[in-house]
Amino acid sequence: MLMKRLLLILIGLLSLGLAIIGIFLPLIPTTPLLLLAATCFIRSSERLYEWLITNNYLGPYIKNYREGKGIPLSAKVIGVTLLWASMLFTIFFVVPLIAVKLLLAGIASYFTWFILKQKTLVKAHY
Repeated sequence: MLMKRLLLILIGLLSLGLAIIGIFLPLIPTTPLLLLAATCFIRSSERLYEWLITNNYLGPYIKNYREGKGIPLSAKVIGVTLLWASMLFTIFFVVPLIAVKLLLAGIASYFTWFILKQKTLVKAHY
């Protein structure tokens, strides 16, 4: 149980760090990474989760998603683009098994559908 908690905190902190970098670099999707960090923290550290959602700069990303206001269009475009770039690279150059290639394509398709079905945040106030 302790190992799971530590792993979730580590993944959450890594995701949080990448999300912060994503605020300044347009190729890194901030909102999905913050949502991943929040998900990891809510399952591992109430203190980190509370800090994240009440943070003046990072909290609004999560709050907008939780309140159904949506995800910024740029986050959707970048997220889907990076998802498919990494999956296609893996499918064509890394994985030799056809069944695994089909599984990866299915996973990418599902997450593309999931991201695109989310409401688009028209104007963010950060």
